This record gives sequence, structure tokens and C-alpha cells, in this order.
Amino acid sequence: MLYDSAIWVCTVASREVLLFAAVGLLLGGLDDLLVDLIFIARAGWRRMTVYQRHTAATAATLAPADRPSRLAIFIGAWDESGVIGAMLRAALARLDHADYRIYVGVYPNDPATIAAVRNVRAHAPGGWRVRMICGPLAGPTTKAEALNRLWRALLADEARSGVRFKAIVLHDAEDVVHSAELRVFDRLIERFDLVQLPVLPLIVPGSRWVSGHYCDEFAEAHGKQLVVREAIGAGMPSAGVGCALSRDAVQAMADAGGGRPFDDASLTEDYELGLRLADRGGRGIFVRLPSGPRSLVAVRAYFPATIETAVRQKARWMTGIALAGWDRLGWRGGLAERWMRLRDRRALLAAVILAAAYAALLGSVLTIMLCFAAGRAYPVPSPFLAALLTINAVLMLWRAGMRFAMVRAVYGWREGVRAVPRMLMGNIIAMMAARRAVAGYLHGARGGGMAWDKTSHVFPTAIPAE
Repeated sequence: MLYDSAIWVCTVASREVLLFAAVGLLLGGLDDLLVDLIFIARAGWRRMTVYQRHTAATAATLAPADRPSRLAIFIGAWDESGVIGAMLRAALARLDHADYRIYVGVYPNDPATIAAVRNVRAHAPGGWRVRMICGPLAGPTTKAEALNRLWRALLADEARSGVRFKAIVLHDAEDVVHSAELRVFDRLIERFDLVQLPVLPLIVPGSRWVSGHYCDEFAEAHGKQLVVREAIGAGMPSAGVGCALSRDAVQAMADAGGGRPFDDASLTEDYELGLRLADRGGRGIFVRLPSGPRSLVAVRAYFPATIETAVRQKARWMTGIALAGWDRLGWRGGLAERWMRLRDRRALLAAVILAAAYAALLGSVLTIMLCFAAGRAYPVPSPFLAALLTINAVLMLWRAGMRFAMVRAVYGWREGVRAVPRMLMGNIIAMMAARRAVAGYLHGARGGGMAWDKTSHVFPTAIPAE
């Protein structure tokens, strides 16, 4: 009798949770499938039409800018003494452009980072290109506050020199820049308000499964999803790195924001800026420009290597995009724009659905164990639920195949194979990050405020070849 009651409870509970998860996974799977089909159709159409008439451009064949001008690189640096020196030296040695300045925003209570930047200015070849801007506020503030401070410094430099900048390039203190990126920005910013390059995470030694899952997700996001976003005419969000904004577009945003182009209260100021530009009619483009065999003009960087730091970073992204972004940006735009914003903001719901799916799996396993112990037959799911599970299994196999294909195209077949089991790691991190994001958002809503919850960074000791 006790077994019968336990089997009934487990069966009913797991079935209801499984039904919820199955419906959610079906909707999410169909949403992803539509993106995949648009991507495949676009790629096939371009192969049969555009590339039959024109040779695809590369970094080597890219025409020079019509009006070569001065470019600015903005870097916010709070507690970055371990990476900022190496990053600046690598950038100064690599960048292939005649006229650029690097603005680094530091804080008065971060003497180690200040000393690292001063050392580059004093001793590195080309160090005179680096401008260090230290504000009155103690850190950490928000990255947006640091960027606004750099914008004011740029305006002062323009007034003093009489030379107007052409574009502002955003980077982080741990980025490995590509030598050709400023040439690409200089050329394309003449026609677009925002130019975004791919971000290709590097696998941290000893962290193939945690840091590696960033490779998988960015391979899809910057190999397919942003391509589709541009193709259907939706706004192009900035990734915050490897991104150039036209000087005029930033000025327009500053005029609308009381002199501050970036919103000081935002945790994802770069993402918001791209969509705000689109709301104002600005044009963005995502550029995958080959620089060699199986190589792109892209930004490379180490991402978090532990579960704890990955959860912290993804929680900040979820808070800024899925929660605060809903409040701050709303649902403006046409059908394509609203669809993409829904995809941006579904991360929290997706985490709940994943948690329900894993809970249902555990409940089913417990039910099987109880049935075995009691000598009972396992309850057969309803035809409707069985059909849902079959469709979801097919969609899951498709999703795994697409993940393999996108990762293989960038990192090779070995990482493509590893990307499939790494999907589990991504799911675990997403569920943990969702809980942290909701807690942090509620804390901020109650007046606790939201500071720059950054993670510690590492710069590669051996810079990858381009």
C-alpha cells in the first residue's frame, strides 16, 4: 500500500512537471528551428546569387576608407592590473592603423591599475597613444559611467586639437584585438552607425568544459543568430567589445541623454545602446570578414573558467537584458524586432523550463525505481505526452547537430564533438545564473543598487595567431 501511494504521487507529480517542460521545450525548439531555417536559406541564397557574381571580401582585399580618420578605443578598467598592461601592449603592437587613441578609464582607489597603465604609457612602443582618464568617483561604479567619462575626455581632446574623431571602438581590458579591426571599422563606419565583429572565446587551460561552453554559445550567437538578426532587419545589439560606433551616432545619443551617451544605471549599456540606435533609425551591421584560412577578423578573450565566475557573469547579463532590459527598452519596433527582443529575454523562462525538465527526469527515475521495488509496471505516458516527447527528441538532435556544425566551423571538429556534451554544462550554469539574476534584480528594485559585478580576467600568455 505504501509503495502504491508513493508510485501514484511520483507519477502524477513527474507527469505534470514533464508536461510543462515538454510544452516549453517544444516552443523554444521551434523558435530555434525557425532561426536555423532562416540562416540556412540565407546562406544558400547568397551562395547561389551574390557569390556567383562577386568574390567574397577578405581583410587583405578590403578597400581603404574613403576618408581615413582618427579612431578612439574606449576601455573601462576597474581592478584590471593583472591584464590591462599586457592588453595595451598587444594592441599597440598589433593594430594596423595610422591614427588612433586608446582611452582607459580608471579609478582613484585602484592604484595598481593606474600604475600598469602608466607603465605602458612610459615604456611601451606607441605608448603615447594611450590616454588614462581617472574620475572623481571611487570604483566600482558601472561600466557605463566609465565610458561616459571617456566620452567627455574625447570631446575635450577634440576641442583642444581641432581634430574630430570618426568612430568610438569598445573593448574590454582582457581583449586580444585583431590587427585589421581598425581598418575594417574605418571603412564600414562610413556607411553604418554600428559595426560589430565576432567575439571568439578562447579555452582557458584546464577549463575545457566551463570556459569551452562559451566557445559553443558564441559560435552560434555570432555565427548564426546575429546574422539572422541583421537579415530580418532587427536592431543590432552591441556585444560591448569588437564594436565600433560612429561619432555622429554617439553624439546623437549623448544629446538625447543629457550629455551621456551611455546610461550610468545600466548593467548592459552596450546591448542597450545598439537597440536604442536602431530605435532612432540607426543602421547596424555584423561583419564576419575572413583574415585567412578558417580565420576571421574577430576579438578573442578568455572567459570565466569556473562555474562560480561563469554564473556571476551570466547573471549580470540576464539581469541587464532579460529583466532590466524589459523595463528600460520595452517592446518597440516591428514584428522582427519584437521577436528578437523576446528571444533576448527568454533566458530566465528557459532556465525554469530546463529545471522542470531535469526535475521531471529525476521524478521519472524515482518512479521507475519504486515500480521495480514493488513489482509494478511503469505507467505509460499519454499519447499526447508521448508525441511531445518524440518531437522534442527530434528537435534536440537537430539542435545538437547545429551546435556541432557551428562550433566545428570556428574551432574544428574536435571541439564540435565536445560542444554536444558541453550543452549540459551550459544548462547548469544558466539555471544557477537565473536564480542569482532574480535575487540581484529584486535587491536592486528594493533600493540596493546594482554595481559593476565584474569577474576577474586573465590575458593569454601566448597570443593566438590571426
